[in-house]
Amino acid sequence: MASIHAVGRAFIAALKMLIAPMILLSITSGILGMRQARELGVIGARTVGLYLLTMVLAVTLGLLAVNIFEPGTGSSLLESEFFREARRDGMGPLAGLRVLEATTTWAGPMCGCLLADFGADVIKVEHPAGEIARRSPPFLPDTDPPVSFMHATVNRNKRSLSLDLHHPEGRDVFLALARESDVVIENFRPGTVDRWGIGYAAVRALRPDVVYVSISGFGQWGPLHEQVGYDPLAQAASGFLSLNGSPDGDPVKSPTFLADDLAGVHGALAALAALRHRDRTGEGQHVDVALLDAMLFQSTGYLTLGALDVELPRLGNEFRIAAPANVYRCSDGRIMTGVLLDSHWKRMAALLGRPELAEDPDYTTAAARLARRGEVDALVADWAAARSVDDAVARLTAASIPAAPVRTYAEAARDPHVAERDMLQRIPHVEGGEIPLTGPAAKLSRTPTRVRGPAPSLGQHTDEILAELGIDADRRRELRAQGIV
Repeated sequence: MASIHAVGRAFIAALKMLIAPMILLSITSGILGMRQARELGVIGARTVGLYLLTMVLAVTLGLLAVNIFEPGTGSSLLESEFFREARRDGMGPLAGLRVLEATTTWAGPMCGCLLADFGADVIKVEHPAGEIARRSPPFLPDTDPPVSFMHATVNRNKRSLSLDLHHPEGRDVFLALARESDVVIENFRPGTVDRWGIGYAAVRALRPDVVYVSISGFGQWGPLHEQVGYDPLAQAASGFLSLNGSPDGDPVKSPTFLADDLAGVHGALAALAALRHRDRTGEGQHVDVALLDAMLFQSTGYLTLGALDVELPRLGNEFRIAAPANVYRCSDGRIMTGVLLDSHWKRMAALLGRPELAEDPDYTTAAARLARRGEVDALVADWAAARSVDDAVARLTAASIPAAPVRTYAEAARDPHVAERDMLQRIPHVEGGEIPLTGPAAKLSRTPTRVRGPAPSLGQHTDEILAELGIDADRRRELRAQGIV
């Protein structure tokens, strides 16, 4: 997405392209000038010195020009350069992959969403009455009928098939689709899809090389496997809640569907790994992902510490491994900043107006600063309180100290960087108008990913998908009359 930022960087890139020819021209001119002076008999030490100085200055200015606009790295990559070799003739890297998704709410749909964003043909199967994500508030403004934020976000890039899986004929349609699918995803309680006749064993009998992904709260086996499992339960059971929140407050759940998101990501990653195995061996397999397991895997190693009875106090916004590091109040808001490396402390001490602390052994190491967490935290807090958010972040960033403003999602949505990273993509909605949908996180230079289309209306592609199975219009009318589709 174009911005003033991008135009500026494009100008800098063009300027850099001229640097090498300018240096070469200057050096060549210097050499020719020295030769001409020698031929005229006027060359001397002073003349040689002037020409050499000219060439050195040309090289120095060139090197400065390369780096002056790019402090810290000396390089910058333009979006146009990154996507220079991008293909525009396909849906994405997973084009040609068929995914059949019988899911609800978030974890399973997130797994399918990732595969759809990467270009797979994902068919989302849901009951003719619609699933819960369609009915969950808040609803997107100016949509009529109302469109849930959940449905709009996690079901984009998919096709919708309304199908009653409780009915034998609904099961038969599902199995016919499964026979032609590379991946099947479900996220019901263990045993549910088996009772419906569409579990792994039933699908594998028709398609032996299928990759069948089951996502549930506590997995397909184990003492808790039959327990109802939802996102906050996995957060609680994993130990996450015990560490989240202020040190003197109650445990606090994540405001996002953290366990669902992680399980969905692991489900998609495992599906791709299983497909790679199938490419080499021809073998399919069953993938079992539990929300609890996903939370434990992403616990930063805390499960290991817990097994060894290492105490893990709740720290709020403080860091277990670094100090000072916290959220600090400024005159008009808050910032997050921290001294994560000892080299950061040297720069922070200078910024705080306490340069003598930069080499003081009581502060130079992380262990020393952790022992004085309260003291160093207070130093940064006092410094931040006297400044605006923009001023504090600018000063910290200029000193190469990690810092960011604490924003709302509304503020993040207006950030030019978020826009340039294409993290909001305006997509025409099936009900009319445009909606800004969150874009894919991963950028692929050769096979770009994007939001190709909005979340479908309920059963929007039912006739299309059934026709692909060879079910004619008369039979489709019969299925509708029976409430099967």
